[in-house]
Parts: sequence; structure tokens; C-alpha cells
Amino acid sequence: MLKIGYHASHEQFKPSTLLDYVQRAQQAGFTAGSSSDHFHPWSNRQGESGFAWSWLGAALQATSLSFGVVNAPGQRYHPAIIAQAAATLADMFPERFWVAMGTGQALNEAITGDKWPAKADRNARLKECVDIIRALWDGETVTHKGLVTVEEATLYTRPAVKPLLFGAAVTSKTAEWVGSWADGLLTISQPLDQLREVVDAFRRGGGVGKPMHLKVQLSYANTLESARAGAYDQWRGNIFPNGMLTDLRRPEQFDMAGELVNLAEVDKMVNISANTSQHMAWLQGYIDLGFEQLFLHNVNLEHERFIDDFGQYVLPDLLRPSYASL
Repeated sequence: MLKIGYHASHEQFKPSTLLDYVQRAQQAGFTAGSSSDHFHPWSNRQGESGFAWSWLGAALQATSLSFGVVNAPGQRYHPAIIAQAAATLADMFPERFWVAMGTGQALNEAITGDKWPAKADRNARLKECVDIIRALWDGETVTHKGLVTVEEATLYTRPAVKPLLFGAAVTSKTAEWVGSWADGLLTISQPLDQLREVVDAFRRGGGVGKPMHLKVQLSYANTLESARAGAYDQWRGNIFPNGMLTDLRRPEQFDMAGELVNLAEVDKMVNISANTSQHMAWLQGYIDLGFEQLFLHNVNLEHERFIDDFGQYVLPDLLRPSYASL
């Protein structure tokens, strides 16, 4: 069944504000939630970065929504700790929590002072972490020495139903790889032809029949000018190729890179409109590609209007079975 979720951006709002927003989103008709997991914001203009794993417990308790989070185990987080954290949430909130695993960005992971590995090594490290997490969820005592080290770890509190473990991918090459080991795909919105390549690659790599989730980057406000200005202010440093975004280390670097971006480039990567019918058409295009959950991230700061207007004008039609199947 199709779900339309609200994305909680910890880089842009305090955790207390986000808790209010997810409750408001549920009341408006959103049927799921997702959370970022950062140590630093993307930009100093955003200026926040709460701890996602504390917040998730509160959000799950305060709503009846399902929630997911993108996590990068192996450097900032030890995989045994993530296995324990995810198992605890899955025990308290059965079948309402899932986690997507990715290789991360230097912006967050390099704070440990350890070497920031090349992409191939980050992929290998991620796969080690995924195998460790799954073994711990299975009740095994894990000792592992590789790119990560685990010494005689046993997870005693395990959920009756394990959380789904998605693979996070932006490029078609990564999507094809995660299709071989993940329970599903999480990716981000981009032009439809590029997104179709990601979907096809995931299925080609072993993802046929597995669920696919999409984080949709959009900017909605009361006027097109406000929507564009908000997107440019908050998100212009995030439109570069993934290989560049993963290697920048400080918010200041994203801000400097963003100074080189014009609004036309932001338009290509963010769905910007003050018209809810236009947003609904964009979202239907993603549904037609086979995504079963869409998580809407309004990249500007006008979230109360966004939640209320989408609840009134977008969600009722999209979540009608007859409409979503068109």
C-alpha cells in the first residue's frame, strides 16, 4: 500500500520543532515518516543537527506512523551499536521502524579523525557492517576482524520481527550493488530519466520484487518566488554530483560551493512550485516508477503551510487507491 511520509530534516530544525511537525503531519494525513542522521548540517544557514536516534524513539511514541532513518555504520557508528539501537526500536514499535544503510559523507563520518576511505573501501566496509548487524539480529555471537572489528558481541534484546534493512543509493552503479544484499532501495528524487536508471539498476542487481522508497526534494510556499528563494537559500549546496558531496568535510565548504550555483541548477534537482497540482503530478510520476513510499522533504523553512496544504490538496487524491493505480 502506498505511503506518503513527512521527512524530518534535523539539519534545519530543532528536534523539539520536528516532533511538533511529525505530529502535525499525521493529523494532516501523512502516513509515514523518515529522519536524517547527521552530525553537521549541510550549511551554516541551516544551523541545527540533533541526534536522530534519541528523537526517533520520541517520534514513534508521539505518533502511530512508521519511520525510517538513513545510517552509515563503520566509522562514526560501530555496527554493533546500530544493531542494538535498531533492535530496541523494533521491539518497542513492532513493524513500524526500518533502517537504510549507506556509505555516508565525510561531513559527518570524518569527525572521528580516522581516514576517510575511498568509495570502494566504504562499500566493502558497509557490507561488513550489514553482515554483522544481521548476524547480531539472528542471535549469533559475533567476532569479526576486517575493516571493522567486533569482539564476542551478543545482542540479548532482539525484536520478534526484524526491521527491514534497505540500501541507500543515489547512482545506478550503487543501486545495482545494493540490489544484491538489501531488503529494499532508498534513493532520492532526481530527473525522471536518471531516476529510472537507478530503479532499473536496482532491479537488475537483484531487487526485483523488493520495496523501493524515495526521498523527494521539493520546495513549496505561498508563492513561486518564495518557494524558489527558500530552495536556493537552504539547498543550493546539495545539488552537486554525489561523488563531490560525499568528500566535502565542513558546512563552510558546502556554503562556498553553493555560491557558484544559480537558481536554474537548483530547479533541476528540487521540485519547486507553489501549485499543489504540479507537485501532485511530479509525485505521481515517481509512483509510476514503482516507489511504494515517498518521503516529502520541503527544503525551505515554511513547513506548517506545506504540511497543511499537502494534507488538504495532495494527500487525499494520491492516497486514493484508484488514483495511485492510474
